[in-house]
Amino acid sequence: MQTIRFGIIGCGLMGREFASAAARWLHLTESRARPEIVGVCDTNEALMGWFSTHLPNLKQTTTDFRELLANPDIDAIYCAVPHSLHADFYPQIVAAGKHLLGEKPFGMDAGQNATITKAIADHPGVLVRCSSEMPYFPGAQRVIEFVRSGAVGDILEVESAFLHSSDLNPDKKINWKRIASVNGDYGCMGDLGMHVCHVPLRLGWKPSSVHASLVNRVTDRPDDKGNMVPCDTWDNATITGSVEMPGGTFPLVLKTWRIAPGESNTWSLRVLGMKGSALFTTKSPRQWQYMHYEAGGAQAWQVEDLGYQSLFPAITGGIFEFGFADAIQQMWAAFIDELAGGDARGFPCATPAEAADHHAILNAALASGRTGQVQDVEYSQ
Repeated sequence: MQTIRFGIIGCGLMGREFASAAARWLHLTESRARPEIVGVCDTNEALMGWFSTHLPNLKQTTTDFRELLANPDIDAIYCAVPHSLHADFYPQIVAAGKHLLGEKPFGMDAGQNATITKAIADHPGVLVRCSSEMPYFPGAQRVIEFVRSGAVGDILEVESAFLHSSDLNPDKKINWKRIASVNGDYGCMGDLGMHVCHVPLRLGWKPSSVHASLVNRVTDRPDDKGNMVPCDTWDNATITGSVEMPGGTFPLVLKTWRIAPGESNTWSLRVLGMKGSALFTTKSPRQWQYMHYEAGGAQAWQVEDLGYQSLFPAITGGIFEFGFADAIQQMWAAFIDELAGGDARGFPCATPAEAADHHAILNAALASGRTGQVQDVEYSQ
């Protein structure tokens, strides 16, 4: 089996998730290639200790990401750094000839995203994808298949949501995602927007205009020293887009909420149509719901238990439950399959073009939230 050697830039939560997924690659039964992590980088040297302890093939640790890029033994990079660094790091990664799976949102704003997009276009031999793991849940894939089959008919409404509850606590310490100078003016939309835009964009649902309701409910939070400091990012965003399709225009509702009472890390996708409807939520990770409708017939939701039916086959029995760590590994399997010459089994990771389109949506939503007016979405392509 082909081995693809990776470097990780950013040794926080998601860097560890990738390392865990790579360490249990034998979990997958049909893979063209396997990842091997040979180098890691973080400005906080203490974070690299976990990787040194758990990765026997790790050969390089550094606080300077350019040293990873200069390493000829590294084929690809996973980059998970604050949004303000994307426009600096990502172009340098692709210019060094390293394939890249980068964390969303691919730039702190639309201008920075344009810089990244140009750098990618200047290096067509490098594969670049954006992190977005939730659509790899089996139930999400069933909804996608349901739509692609034509079972929905003319669409009435689509809702895609990512809901957190942790920021409901006003005493929660501030971090970089709550500081506009590092996170960006998008606020919650920047960090969660790709999660809710990935499937709609993949299915061709690009809103021509949007109206957004933006909420900044907690304006101050304690820092590490207990001082109250400004929390100047949007907590919640509800975006309603207008999507024009041959069957008629329908609303696309995108929710990125950090204050959602009772929710933990809930991703959901609901598609309502004249012939059929479908729903998946990570609150019920082993199920999806669907409805087939005929004129004058019953309107009855059906619920199907899916168990472990992953896009890339695994050793886990089908009767067992699929989880977040599995979705992470499936996303990585899609990226590595493409690197090895495959088609990601028909569902590649989010593309740079989709990342650019989601920036166009968020940029219009930011303007709408500030003015209260409907805003046209200006796509770059």
